[in-house]
Amino acid sequence: MRWCSVPSWTRSEASARVSAVSDSPTTPDVSDISDTPDIPDIGDVPAVEVVLTVAMHLMTASAVACGLAEDEDGTPREADLAEARILINALAALVTASAADLGSMHAAPLRDGLTAVQRAFREASEIPDAPGEGPGEQWTGPVY
Repeated sequence: MRWCSVPSWTRSEASARVSAVSDSPTTPDVSDISDTPDIPDIGDVPAVEVVLTVAMHLMTASAVACGLAEDEDGTPREADLAEARILINALAALVTASAADLGSMHAAPLRDGLTAVQRAFREASEIPDAPGEGPGEQWTGPVY
């Protein structure tokens, strides 16, 4: 199994790739893709790096879902709090469950980021959850 990374394509390149695939009459053979960078085998990636990468993806997606991102034209992106709740719950569970194994050097920044997206969720909510009832707070405790 190969380790997945976020491609550095632009939206137009990604759209062109999707169009090329959808226009072809057969499914492309992925072994023919020659422009992919060398991706290490997942078995060679340290567990801490896997957990940190997943946590960063969850944190970024949570921030975007809380409305902390802009579209390409610079307009603020609308918050999707239902999606944000799911992502923040997953992030809180991952950070809480793995904190002891990660050590304070890695866990502390993750906890700070988690608290930041929990606060962003609370600020974006028209009717905030009661303390201790917000996303991820069953694992982290109340966030004010």
